Amino acid sequence: MADEKVNPALDAPPARDVEAAAAPTNVLDNDDKALSAKDEAIAMVGEQVHDLDPAVVARAVRKIDLFLIPVMIFGYGIVYYDKAILGAAVLFGMTTDLSLTVTDTSTTPPTVDTTRLSWATSLFYFGMFAGLYPMSFALQRFDLGRVLGGVVVVWGGVCMVTAAVTSYRGLFAQRFFLGFVESIVPTGFMTIISGYYTQKEQSLRQSWWFSSTGLFTIIGGALNYGFAQIEGGGLRSWQYIYLMAGSVTVLFGLVCFAFPNSPVTAWFLTSEERFAAVERLRAGQTGVRCTKIKMEQIWESLRDPKTYLIFIMMASAYTMNGAVSGFGPLIVNTFGWSVLHSIVWQFPLGFICFLVILITGYLGSRIPNIRLIMLMLTCLPVMAGCALIWKSEWTYRAAAPVIGYSITGFFGGTVSLIITVGMSNVAGHTKKSFMAATIFAAYCVGNIIGPLMVRSQTKEQHYPELWLGLIICYVICILASATLYAVLTAANRKKAAAAPADEAEQAKLAFQDLTDMENPYFRYVL
Repeated sequence: MADEKVNPALDAPPARDVEAAAAPTNVLDNDDKALSAKDEAIAMVGEQVHDLDPAVVARAVRKIDLFLIPVMIFGYGIVYYDKAILGAAVLFGMTTDLSLTVTDTSTTPPTVDTTRLSWATSLFYFGMFAGLYPMSFALQRFDLGRVLGGVVVVWGGVCMVTAAVTSYRGLFAQRFFLGFVESIVPTGFMTIISGYYTQKEQSLRQSWWFSSTGLFTIIGGALNYGFAQIEGGGLRSWQYIYLMAGSVTVLFGLVCFAFPNSPVTAWFLTSEERFAAVERLRAGQTGVRCTKIKMEQIWESLRDPKTYLIFIMMASAYTMNGAVSGFGPLIVNTFGWSVLHSIVWQFPLGFICFLVILITGYLGSRIPNIRLIMLMLTCLPVMAGCALIWKSEWTYRAAAPVIGYSITGFFGGTVSLIITVGMSNVAGHTKKSFMAATIFAAYCVGNIIGPLMVRSQTKEQHYPELWLGLIICYVICILASATLYAVLTAANRKKAAAAPADEAEQAKLAFQDLTDMENPYFRYVL
């Protein structure tokens, strides 16, 4: 019976073609323009609710998970590893080879200025910031697989070129362009998840790919440890690392060419499964994909308080990563550990980050309206870790600062939940693209600020500006999260009071590419 209910809708497009044959050309053009302004799902499932076979739905979701999630975990893992390589490379002679630090011998004892290293870290995020919005809208407007695959292959090439850099100025240029091309991955992944999964499912799926932040801290640390053992050959250890990372990235880029635009064109699903994969998203009112870039949705995003609150939350939370990815191993090395031990001590931080992201993602998909509460709670261990590092004794191989450093890995859960809350609470594809770019624009701001809070001159005082600054940032994140909770709660109450239940109208509006503010039946998740 389920097939009988589904197949008429699948046969609808040919019927439209029969009517179109007798229609005037100008009518057809207007019809096509109107259709292009709507979600592409509407051509498949129409404006009415269709009954679905639960077994078909489950099979479709399982296939989507098996195709998308492993590729995304690996892809974002490369992103994280690629930008964090710098933290390990500085321990393998890169600082000396490229003059990234300047030693002032006129002081007693001599002081080391790490400003160039800070800028090498930050310029990556300036590049990413510059690329986020054009890359995000390019993915919306053009073929997703071709754009994503092509840019990722270029990214791999830029990464490999790092091995040929001979000065800090060359590294500055390389870091900027590396950030520019890498910007396509996180925004692309966020919008892909929001177009394939329901609001309830997005928490877990966003956490799956973002968990590679922690997973690849461990894997990357193990790889760096292995490369540290290389002796001889024509290159330095850090050059081999960049050549390996770039080669793997090119291979990943070739895989990206296989990405379909949406579940409507998902080649790995049968026609019945594609229909089920699209129709099941109707109730959430978030839509699937619309290739038309709508300026009115951009203006709405700029007027929406959610945009600014999410930006503040992400920017303040990601200052931690800015400091840890670029300076983490160097800071641990300050505690009296060797170069290799400093790399190994990234493992506990990565494991905690990985675990917290998955746990919060799972709970967010199981328990309604708990995401913002968990987000605020995950800020507390990060603040405690910063305080512990700052105020503990930095004696030779002291345990306390390393423990504090490890528990700051809770920041992974914080930023993962910010991504989930941001992407599951917007509708309209242009607005989704704008929100995805804004989230990672804030990510860039946090990563730019983080390294600049590390002042090598205050090393003997345990970098007080860094740890105090991070604690203040996480207080700001908590306050912004509480404000967003109040804003979304009030918006849901207003929508419930203004729009009485009308299932037929709700079904009709689901794939009109309306924004969350335009659609009276859209509900925000907390």
